[in-house]
Amino acid sequence: MSAFHWFFLLFLIVPLAEIYVLLEVGSVLGALPTVAAVVLTALIGAALVRAQGFSTLMRIRASLDAGDIPAMALLEGAFLLVAGALLLTPGFLTDTIGFIFLSPPIRRALIEHFLIEKLAATQRHPDEPGGPRVIEGDFRRKDKTPRNNNELR
Repeated sequence: MSAFHWFFLLFLIVPLAEIYVLLEVGSVLGALPTVAAVVLTALIGAALVRAQGFSTLMRIRASLDAGDIPAMALLEGAFLLVAGALLLTPGFLTDTIGFIFLSPPIRRALIEHFLIEKLAATQRHPDEPGGPRVIEGDFRRKDKTPRNNNELR
């Protein structure tokens, strides 16, 4: 299944699930408390994303100042961006996933498991079977323009 099909299903199923949950919560709490809860989770989430975003930015700057590559901090920043988008999307399911992404231990575990381990597994040594093919050989440059005066004759 292509990425287009996955995104199509995601954009079809998530709103339907959100509407269902909102209707169920609204039937228990009422319309006004449900809307207030959705707005409140968005406000709390935005404040948390802002605070953690500044913290991550400071870690990135400290890593760069020390001469290190801030790979983990940059990946955490990407997760915070996704968390912010999910928290600003109205609904309880997206808010739940957004708040999960805001938890630093869970966020780091997700990054290590899904990104770092998968990237390390895809990089193979050239001598391993299935690695890149290397064809050795010699070459000689044949330019149309002469390089020195001896070649002019």
